[in-house]
Formats: sequence, structure tokens, C-alpha cells
Amino acid sequence: MKRLLPTARKPVLPDALLVAERRVPLEVREHPTARRIVLRIAPGGVGVRLTVPRRTARATILDFLERHRGWVEERLGPEPEIVAGGVHLPFRGGTLLIAHDPARRLARLDPPLAEGELWILHVGGEAAHTGRRIADALKREARRDLEAAVERHAGAVGLRPRALSLKDTTSRWGSCTADRRLSFSWRIVMAPPFVLDYLVAHEMAHLREMNHGPRFWALCRTLCPGMDAGRNWLRAEGSGLHAWRFSSDPAQKAL
Repeated sequence: MKRLLPTARKPVLPDALLVAERRVPLEVREHPTARRIVLRIAPGGVGVRLTVPRRTARATILDFLERHRGWVEERLGPEPEIVAGGVHLPFRGGTLLIAHDPARRLARLDPPLAEGELWILHVGGEAAHTGRRIADALKREARRDLEAAVERHAGAVGLRPRALSLKDTTSRWGSCTADRRLSFSWRIVMAPPFVLDYLVAHEMAHLREMNHGPRFWALCRTLCPGMDAGRNWLRAEGSGLHAWRFSSDPAQKAL
């Protein structure tokens, strides 16, 4: 009876990279038309993304990551800050102070009493759940602001969306489907109001024009005359909103 030789085990792709003692989530995607490996830093430095051709060997991917570790470290920027009591967040063009009181039962948002003062979000419960409670409060405020902006633009567009949902995507700030369903990143509430207004005007214009042609941009500018400022702000500052972490759960594996 022939003795079977042990087969070589394929290398395992990690869930994260270990860069300068920091765990950075790693996402590897195969793309059918990709001809080379493309490396990108996710908005806010919250992760590393690799796009690879189909059937790329795992050893090739691991070697690529090792050779570009320095490039990743240079471009990651500061480590995302975990949201907790005492932290200051950007919020509606101002600053939001997180006030944590374990004895408090319900969250409460206090607006500034005078120009230049802080918003204050009071949250309770165990410290381990503070990030989730803060995120829940921001989502409620984001929905309120987004629905108000949709209502402002609905008359000019002559249509209303069938649904509005909130997500936490890093690839896009908003989307509109052919059946008039709008989706937005709830982190937009952390941006100045004129940015949120541009974002909603952009997606509302898609209710009429499911493209980015001249008629779409003309309608978008009619809805939001200051659209250039909003679009430029998102391009320059938007990634910073993704740097805030509302959970401290580490990645399971690291390279």
C-alpha cells in the first residue's frame, strides 16, 4: 500500500494587518476584470482593501501585503478614536460633547444655549455599551434631519421616495434605487447642515434622473444652489467622519 504524502496547507488570509502595533481590518475582493492587485485605504483609515484578479494565489497576496506594509503605515493616519464619555464629536457643523452617567436611563440631546457653545449628548448605562448608545442617538438625529431635507426638496422634484433607510457604508454617502428607495450613511449628521442638504438634493434628483448627465446636475443645482460647497466638503473632509469608532471589538486575526 502506497504511503500518502501530506499535502501542503494553503496559507490563510488574515482578517487584519498588524501595522505599527495596530490592528487594521483587511478586506480582499476578487474582481473578474482586475488585471493586477490594487491596494486602497478605506475612508477614515478604518481598514485596508485589496482588489485582486480571480484565482490569485494566497501566497501572492500575502507577499504583496508584506512588501507594501510601509506604504500602508504612511497613509493610515492616526488611529481612529473610540467614542466614549468625555469625547468631542463633530455634529451638525459644531461640536458634540458626550456626557456619560451610568445611572441615566434615557439618552438626551441638549442643543447649544449660545453661539459657539457645545451640543451635549447625555447617555447612561454601562461604559461597555456607551458607543452603541451614542450611535443609536446619532441615527435618530440623522433620520430627523434627512427626512426634513427630503420633505423640503420633494415639492420641487414632484416625487417622494417610497422608503428611507440608514446605513454605515464607507463606499458611498447615499443611494437611490429605481423603485425610489433612498439610503444614506447616518454619519452625515456629523457634517455641517449644508453638506447634508446637498447629499439629499443629490439623491432626490435621482428620483427624476437615474444618471449623472447634464439634466441631473441641473436639477441638483436647482434643488441646492450651493451644491459645490457640499460636494467639495465631502471630498475633502468626509473620510474623517468614518474614523470615529463606536465599538472597540478587535479583529480576530492579524498578519
